[in-house]
Amino acid sequence: MSIAIDGILETSLYADDLDAADAFYADVLGLERLTRVDSRHVFFRCGSGMLLIFNPAETQKPPASDAIAVPAHGARGPGHACFRVAGPALDGVRQRLAEAGVTIESEVHWPNGTRSFYFRDPAGNSLECAEPALWGLE
Repeated sequence: MSIAIDGILETSLYADDLDAADAFYADVLGLERLTRVDSRHVFFRCGSGMLLIFNPAETQKPPASDAIAVPAHGARGPGHACFRVAGPALDGVRQRLAEAGVTIESEVHWPNGTRSFYFRDPAGNSLECAEPALWGLE
């Protein structure tokens, strides 16, 4: 019997300062904020998936007895996420980041002819924008 997993629905990163994360992902990257719960989390629509930003100090607490039974979780230290960006749009995203004062740490020209670049969010998470063809997609 094969497993019917066909993609990633959500990706989670962690940030102690949700205000800074909220401003970065909404204002700098232009993602659509779907919901925010106080200092616990902020969720963004990202293409056909979701980017979840959690405050680890809050998500490591067990859920209240009357809450949805999501197990406690969290991570410390920088994580990584890669955003899917069509090749012709990469330069525009890079320009938007530069205008916002975001430093590009590295730009990579991969052996298969695709490009990507790396930068950091305010929490220190390593972010990447890459052409889907990097992984043979589209």
